[in-house]
Amino acid sequence: MIVFVDGDVPCNVEGRRAVKSWLRSVAEYHGKSLGDLSVVACSDEELLGYNRKYLDHNTYTDIITFDQSEGDTLAGDLLISFERVCENAENQGVVFQEELRRVMVHGILHLVGLKDKSKADAQAMRAAEDHALAMFHVEHRR
Repeated sequence: MIVFVDGDVPCNVEGRRAVKSWLRSVAEYHGKSLGDLSVVACSDEELLGYNRKYLDHNTYTDIITFDQSEGDTLAGDLLISFERVCENAENQGVVFQEELRRVMVHGILHLVGLKDKSKADAQAMRAAEDHALAMFHVEHRR
């Protein structure tokens, strides 16, 4: 089950049914099923606190993925800074909901096993994000 959770900010995800279906499709494309997944809306400061506490990073980020997957069933928590997503969207010249979908699928791809620390891994991650976003636009438009 996928749930959208208000953290310290409202979790304003539009087209939730379509987004849920799409995230399941992305998991299936990678040979996985999607179990329990929480998408939690955070402020920059809230997510920074998690970043410091659990990852020992003192930086702002747009997402932290907590993996609780077992076998081929993906599960976990996607903590997302809606402030970072808003700023990223402005910088990339896209609408907020489009950037939010990119960040959500980024978390799913981490659960699948993709990394993004090296340049090559980051390029592969971006290509996988682009492919997943194309899946949304083709298969899951409202």
